[in-house]
Amino acid sequence: MRGRLRRLVLGATALFTAASALPAAAATTGRAEQHPSRDGMSAVIRYTEYGIPHILAKNYADLGFGTGWAQAADEVCTLADGFVTLRGERSRYFGADAPAGGDLSAARTNLASDLYFRGVRESRTVEKLLAERTPVGPSREVRNMMRGWAAGYNAWLRQKKVTDPACAGASWVRPVTELDVAARGLAIASISGEGRFVETITAARPPAGGAAASGTQSARPPGAKAVAKAADELWGNPGMGSNAVAFRGDTTANGRGLLLGNPHYPWDGGRRFWQSQQTIPGELNVSGGSLLGTTAISIGFNAYVAWSHTVSTGVPANLHQLTLDPADPTTYLVDGRPEGMKKRTVTVPVKDGAPVTRTQWWTRYGPVVTSLGSQVPLPWTGSTAYALNDPNAANLRFADTSLGFGKARGTSDVLASLDRHQGIPWVNTIAADRAGHSLFTQSQVLPRITDDVAGRCSTELGRTTYPASGIAILDGSRGDCALGSDPGAVVPGIFGPARMPTLKDAPYAENSNGTAWMTNADRPLTGYERVFGTVGTQLGLRTRGAIEDVAAMADRGGLTVRDLQRQQFANRVPAGDLAAEDVARACAALPGGTATGSDGKAVDVSGACGVLKAWDRTMDTGSRGALLFDRFWRRLEQAVPADRLWKVPFSATDPVRTPNTLDTEAPGFPAALADAVAELRGAGIALDAPLGAHQFVVRDGQRLPVPGGAGRLGVWNVIEPTWDAAAGGYTEVPFGSSHLQAVGWDGSRCPVARTLLTYSQSSNPRSPHFADQTRLFSDEKWVASRFCEKDILSSPKLKVVRVHERR
Repeated sequence: MRGRLRRLVLGATALFTAASALPAAAATTGRAEQHPSRDGMSAVIRYTEYGIPHILAKNYADLGFGTGWAQAADEVCTLADGFVTLRGERSRYFGADAPAGGDLSAARTNLASDLYFRGVRESRTVEKLLAERTPVGPSREVRNMMRGWAAGYNAWLRQKKVTDPACAGASWVRPVTELDVAARGLAIASISGEGRFVETITAARPPAGGAAASGTQSARPPGAKAVAKAADELWGNPGMGSNAVAFRGDTTANGRGLLLGNPHYPWDGGRRFWQSQQTIPGELNVSGGSLLGTTAISIGFNAYVAWSHTVSTGVPANLHQLTLDPADPTTYLVDGRPEGMKKRTVTVPVKDGAPVTRTQWWTRYGPVVTSLGSQVPLPWTGSTAYALNDPNAANLRFADTSLGFGKARGTSDVLASLDRHQGIPWVNTIAADRAGHSLFTQSQVLPRITDDVAGRCSTELGRTTYPASGIAILDGSRGDCALGSDPGAVVPGIFGPARMPTLKDAPYAENSNGTAWMTNADRPLTGYERVFGTVGTQLGLRTRGAIEDVAAMADRGGLTVRDLQRQQFANRVPAGDLAAEDVARACAALPGGTATGSDGKAVDVSGACGVLKAWDRTMDTGSRGALLFDRFWRRLEQAVPADRLWKVPFSATDPVRTPNTLDTEAPGFPAALADAVAELRGAGIALDAPLGAHQFVVRDGQRLPVPGGAGRLGVWNVIEPTWDAAAGGYTEVPFGSSHLQAVGWDGSRCPVARTLLTYSQSSNPRSPHFADQTRLFSDEKWVASRFCEKDILSSPKLKVVRVHERR
């Protein structure tokens, strides 16, 4: 049977080659060849193990067509839900007050989401960007891919039946256009800027009474701690994260580079990754993960280079404080000249209710906002208002930047794509190549806030926010405080390529969402502007643990892809290495083996002492004591201020090893231990229960133990699970390790790659690929990538489909 399929595939290939000028490796089915596509787009999709599609096409439009088709086959409901968001129709279908989901913005309600996205649509922002010449606008190749993606998605809807119960038969599953695809790319680019401020953009109102409300902001500017909390609320939540490391050739077994990518993203919804290989013979051949609804590979590899991204510390937006015309709070002054705000009036249809109309207010800088998260109000008074500037709200360059990566033949080409397109919105790039080069760069689109501009132009509030968090608040009444233009910048108001923190050819280049400063402990990066991040400040535990691990790997040398695989699933807990012994010792010293909980009740904690002492300091599924330490550590961080947690303070001269030595005499320590013990006992969970018995997901009715742990513990393999004591512990994973890739090269033209999509390829519970890779993740196993044609065609699970438009 297997030989018959191979003969069928190779025989059909010859027909397709003759008709379409594809190479002999292109495979299709005999049935498809009986009905060739003569007047529309088409592609060949070869599915291998775990439903991974290898999309083969003649040109970019056909490649987009195959990608749109294959994404729809796996994720039609998730994609359709996102397009409802982008069209501003969530209230129409799901109700105005229902939660918006958070996939494409931080809007809390459907109404706020619709007001924003319908406003973007009606402003024709996307159409204007599509009309721009490259590199400001998308290239012809990317335009063709977007057009093809929409056609492929629509063709799947016409030709197939939706089986996912999440949207089967739903009226909101509708065809899309190239404009919808482009709008999704724009929303992803601005998700950390305007997307974080949707609630306040859509709620901002002029003061009642107009000029009569002429009071100024009476409250004193918030302190640095409040600002830091606001920044953490906006940009520090666990909605996105990542680790990645690139190793130089002299640290590896064969002199070629190595790359381990470990992005941390949601397991559900529209920010899932989706795996594929995209091939246009002689033009493009790249494999990896794409964010749903996008056309290009976001994180991946080809025969020459591999790359990954990590969410950066750069602050992607800034504020301008406006001085208002005393006679009109919707008019602001720039160099004494009045300038009227622009009204954006939006009407949103609402399910079972009357349409809602609201007005948003926009300035030369961007929309008016009235808060910096929930921590820092920014009142719109008769004399003052605040406007948000987000350069990524006009950035459709991400796809071209990524496409350039896919064509790259080395890390220098990766940098060249970044320099030419400047489309990376909120992430760093880490890369390695077969020639042995390594690369880290924080080449991202940031408002051009230099320290000099911040020093000259910060308002009173800005003088607090900028040093504390990198959030600049500039005097919008002064023309000399405009952001200006850097040499080489694609558009005004952003940094040019020369300003980007970049480290080339270090023995290792690692980032775990920390600042560029500690990309390599022996070659610290300095000299960049504060808006990119800090220098000489305390590192997070995940960054510290990662640097310890990868520096030791580089020093040891002789590295292979297997070493990357072991690092991914080492599941070491740096917090445990630093503190578990001290906790066990202090536990044993408690009088009578008891501690008082936060509720004032005495708790017998004596059983915890030995468990913590014997714990292996990992978050493996079989680790005993891991769950106890996890629950204790979370409570300890809440109870003890960060500056009281350690006896030895942070030192910039020893950033990886400080702070250290847990202060077990700090107020709150005994209560944290007592509460953790009481919590587990109350849930019927043994203190020494193996982690996997109480950290799991349920798929197809089966419990799958989940390895890994929280970023706050310093674990590389980040898992941020949901605690439900009544259901048995951590029972679902909304966020964590996602599209994993460990990539190297040998003497052949085929990369040596292992991948894993932790939550599997499809969110349709009726798909055979709903949980297959999740089972692998549970067992800490990988997928051997099939990149070269010989490997694709030899897959025992090979399924070949030719997809095309039907007119």
